[in-house]
Amino acid sequence: MTAIQWSDGAPIYRQLKDRVIAMMLDGVLKPGDALPSVRQVAAEYQLNPITVSRAYQELADEALVEKRRGLGMYVTEEAAKKLLATERERFLREEWPLVLERIQRLGLSMQELLQPARNGEHA
Repeated sequence: MTAIQWSDGAPIYRQLKDRVIAMMLDGVLKPGDALPSVRQVAAEYQLNPITVSRAYQELADEALVEKRRGLGMYVTEEAAKKLLATERERFLREEWPLVLERIQRLGLSMQELLQPARNGEHA
Protein backbone atom coordinates (compact mmCIF):
# COMPACT_ATOMS: atom_id res chain seq x y z
CA MET A 1 0.00 0.00 0.00
CA THR A 2 1.07 3.56 -0.59
CA ALA A 3 1.18 6.44 1.87
CA ILE A 4 -2.24 7.31 3.23
CA GLN A 5 -3.36 10.68 4.50
CA TRP A 6 -5.98 10.10 7.21
CA SER A 7 -8.75 12.66 7.41
CA ASP A 8 -10.93 13.56 10.36
CA GLY A 9 -14.05 13.20 8.22
CA ALA A 10 -14.49 9.44 8.54
CA PRO A 11 -13.37 6.66 10.86
CA ILE A 12 -9.89 5.37 10.02
CA TYR A 13 -11.14 1.79 9.53
CA ARG A 14 -13.54 3.11 6.88
CA GLN A 15 -10.77 5.09 5.16
CA LEU A 16 -8.55 1.99 5.16
CA LYS A 17 -11.39 -0.13 3.75
CA ASP A 18 -12.01 2.50 1.03
CA ARG A 19 -8.30 2.49 0.16
CA VAL A 20 -8.29 -1.30 -0.25
CA ILE A 21 -11.45 -1.04 -2.40
CA ALA A 22 -9.78 1.62 -4.57
CA MET A 23 -6.77 -0.68 -5.02
CA MET A 24 -9.11 -3.47 -6.13
CA LEU A 25 -10.94 -1.20 -8.59
CA ASP A 26 -7.61 0.09 -9.95
CA GLY A 27 -6.34 -3.46 -10.44
CA VAL A 28 -3.52 -3.05 -7.93
CA LEU A 29 -5.08 -5.87 -5.91
CA LYS A 30 -6.37 -8.63 -8.17
CA PRO A 31 -8.49 -11.74 -7.45
CA GLY A 32 -6.36 -14.23 -5.55
CA ASP A 33 -3.94 -11.60 -4.21
CA ALA A 34 -3.20 -11.60 -0.50
CA LEU A 35 -3.84 -8.50 1.57
CA PRO A 36 -0.97 -7.38 3.77
CA SER A 37 -1.31 -8.86 7.27
CA VAL A 38 -3.18 -6.96 9.96
CA ARG A 39 0.05 -6.71 11.94
CA GLN A 40 1.99 -5.39 8.93
CA VAL A 41 -0.61 -2.71 8.11
CA ALA A 42 -0.95 -1.71 11.78
CA ALA A 43 2.81 -1.29 12.11
CA GLU A 44 3.30 0.49 8.78
CA TYR A 45 0.55 3.07 9.36
CA GLN A 46 0.82 3.21 13.17
CA LEU A 47 -2.74 1.96 13.62
CA ASN A 48 -4.35 -0.16 16.27
CA PRO A 49 -4.61 -3.74 14.95
CA ILE A 50 -8.31 -3.72 15.92
CA THR A 51 -8.83 -0.84 13.45
CA VAL A 52 -7.20 -2.83 10.65
CA SER A 53 -9.13 -5.98 11.63
CA ARG A 54 -12.41 -4.07 11.49
CA ALA A 55 -11.68 -2.81 7.97
CA TYR A 56 -10.71 -6.32 6.84
CA GLN A 57 -13.79 -7.84 8.51
CA GLU A 58 -16.09 -5.46 6.62
CA LEU A 59 -14.39 -6.45 3.37
CA ALA A 60 -14.94 -10.11 4.30
CA ASP A 61 -18.59 -9.45 5.26
CA GLU A 62 -19.10 -8.03 1.76
CA ALA A 63 -17.39 -11.11 0.23
CA LEU A 64 -14.66 -8.96 -1.30
CA VAL A 65 -11.97 -10.88 0.58
CA GLU A 66 -11.92 -14.31 2.16
CA LYS A 67 -9.99 -15.52 5.15
CA ARG A 68 -7.83 -18.57 4.57
CA ARG A 69 -7.01 -20.15 7.89
CA GLY A 70 -3.35 -19.69 8.73
CA LEU A 71 -2.68 -17.85 5.45
CA GLY A 72 -4.47 -14.49 5.73
CA MET A 73 -6.99 -12.54 3.69
CA TYR A 74 -7.28 -12.91 -0.08
CA VAL A 75 -9.20 -10.98 -2.73
CA THR A 76 -12.13 -13.08 -3.94
CA GLU A 77 -12.69 -13.94 -7.59
CA GLU A 78 -15.95 -11.96 -7.76
CA ALA A 79 -14.62 -8.88 -5.91
CA ALA A 80 -13.95 -6.77 -9.02
CA LYS A 81 -17.39 -7.42 -10.54
CA LYS A 82 -19.18 -6.77 -7.25
CA LEU A 83 -17.24 -3.58 -6.63
CA LEU A 84 -17.76 -2.21 -10.10
CA ALA A 85 -21.52 -2.77 -9.87
CA THR A 86 -21.68 -1.29 -6.36
CA GLU A 87 -19.50 1.70 -7.16
CA ARG A 88 -21.42 2.45 -10.38
CA GLU A 89 -24.70 2.35 -8.46
CA ARG A 90 -23.29 4.60 -5.72
CA PHE A 91 -21.95 7.07 -8.31
CA LEU A 92 -25.30 7.26 -10.10
CA ARG A 93 -27.23 7.60 -6.84
CA GLU A 94 -24.94 9.95 -4.88
CA GLU A 95 -22.40 11.71 -7.09
CA TRP A 96 -24.01 12.04 -10.52
CA PRO A 97 -26.99 14.15 -9.34
CA LEU A 98 -24.52 16.70 -7.90
CA VAL A 99 -22.45 16.70 -11.09
CA LEU A 100 -25.59 17.07 -13.22
CA GLU A 101 -26.82 19.94 -11.05
CA ARG A 102 -23.47 21.72 -11.49
CA ILE A 103 -23.51 21.13 -15.27
CA GLN A 104 -26.99 22.66 -15.45
CA ARG A 105 -26.04 25.56 -13.18
CA LEU A 106 -23.06 26.36 -15.42
CA GLY A 107 -25.16 25.99 -18.58
CA LEU A 108 -22.72 23.57 -20.20
CA SER A 109 -23.76 21.92 -23.46
CA MET A 110 -23.23 18.28 -24.37
CA GLN A 111 -20.70 19.43 -26.97
CA GLU A 112 -18.71 21.34 -24.35
CA LEU A 113 -18.76 18.35 -22.01
CA LEU A 114 -17.56 15.92 -24.65
CA GLN A 115 -14.84 18.21 -26.01
CA PRO A 116 -11.51 17.03 -24.60
CA ALA A 117 -9.63 19.61 -22.55
CA ARG A 118 -6.53 20.84 -24.35
CA ASN A 119 -3.43 21.36 -22.21
CA GLY A 120 -5.58 22.10 -19.20
CA GLU A 121 -7.13 25.12 -20.93
CA HIS A 122 -10.83 25.65 -21.37
CA ALA A 123 -12.03 26.17 -24.93
